Amino acid sequence: MAAVLVAGCLGGYFCLGVRKVAAQSPSQTQQTQPPTTQPAQADDIPDAPMVQPSATPPEPPPIPRPEEEKKPAAVDRNPWTNQPNSTPPPNQPPPGDDTEPTPPVPSVRTLPPGSVKTPHDQEQLYTYVVHTNFVQVPVTVTDHEGRRVDGLLPSDFSVKENGTLEKLTFFSSDPFALSVAIVLDLGMQDSSVQRVNQTFSALIGAFAPYDEVALYTYSSTVSNVSDFIGASQKLTSLLNQMKTQRGHNNGVPVLSGPLAPNGPIINGIPVGSPTQPVYTPPKESHVLNDAILRAALDLRKRPRERRKIIFVISDGRELGSEASYRDVLKVLLSNEIQVKAVALDGAAIPVYDKLERLRLPKQGYDDILPKYVSATGGLPIYKELSQSAIEDAYAQAMGAARSQYTLGYTPAAPKTPTAKPYHSIEVLVDRPGLKIYARDGYYPAVVAR
Repeated sequence: MAAVLVAGCLGGYFCLGVRKVAAQSPSQTQQTQPPTTQPAQADDIPDAPMVQPSATPPEPPPIPRPEEEKKPAAVDRNPWTNQPNSTPPPNQPPPGDDTEPTPPVPSVRTLPPGSVKTPHDQEQLYTYVVHTNFVQVPVTVTDHEGRRVDGLLPSDFSVKENGTLEKLTFFSSDPFALSVAIVLDLGMQDSSVQRVNQTFSALIGAFAPYDEVALYTYSSTVSNVSDFIGASQKLTSLLNQMKTQRGHNNGVPVLSGPLAPNGPIINGIPVGSPTQPVYTPPKESHVLNDAILRAALDLRKRPRERRKIIFVISDGRELGSEASYRDVLKVLLSNEIQVKAVALDGAAIPVYDKLERLRLPKQGYDDILPKYVSATGGLPIYKELSQSAIEDAYAQAMGAARSQYTLGYTPAAPKTPTAKPYHSIEVLVDRPGLKIYARDGYYPAVVAR
């Protein structure tokens, strides 16, 4: 037992009291349960607060961390030799200085006015100017019976330009996608036009799905019926609408009589008119040159990876065009455009090539269409009279255009400069008895400056 002095206050006076407390062992002290609540009595005196020992051990002192390793400052090196520069770069702070470096001051150069045309420094620009003119030559090879010859190799061909042998750098026998402009002559006899109208289904079948076709008609003027579209249902519907077109009536024009244009006539004077009118027959024209030129100007906008063909269905008569043959041919040869044709009416007669040399005054020309075909490398003109022969000509012409050999070269610099813009081409095959169809030459493209 141990005596504990407890101080208390009763009735407003200070008093002292002694209370006996049983001594507890240390083990009992650690396992002491919290006291239960007893009902308060009037004679009880509250115990003095007791200081309990802390149950949590003290935290150990913090372990000092090692100082972070400082990375060495970046060494300025020469980008070409990878050697450190002897002097520090300008505006670079010394090692250990955390202040922000000041931006470098750009150097200012004063130049005389008008000496600089661009905002860039011309001393740091290098301009390489290379002028090339890669030439592609489509070639068709046939035997003595007119059948195409396949399986030839690059070693079988040789090309001369202006008499100089060129080195072939490109050769292909793969089929090409076609861009075809169909030019239909509505100035032919009506019977011929109607015969052509019945062959439109075969004409559509001659094209592949990846080909594109445009349609033109001409007589006294040129009309663009359709721009370039695929060989689809739209082209079929357009050609079906063309079946209603009529050709030219080659009869003698009626200038007087009861069938004259202004109705009934009494004693040579039309009814209701005091004087006898004078009738002038309409001027006949067949603008073949203008039609080919219109198609060529549209074809030259098509991609170069396509083979460009103008397919003419006509009797070959030329009369009244504003464009000349020489000017149209220059456009064709400058843009790698071939002309293929199916000749009808008088042009399909076997002896017509001899009669066409006799040109009557004011009757136009009848030998221009074969010249276009020969100069641009097309096959001989197809001279057909029957409907079945026309349908066969469609398939032969498009098949030959798609499957031609393609030769390519970069022309060598001429030994002696010439002022002639035209370059002649001659293609040779190292096999006897074969016929070669290729364009006669070309006009080089103008280099943009």
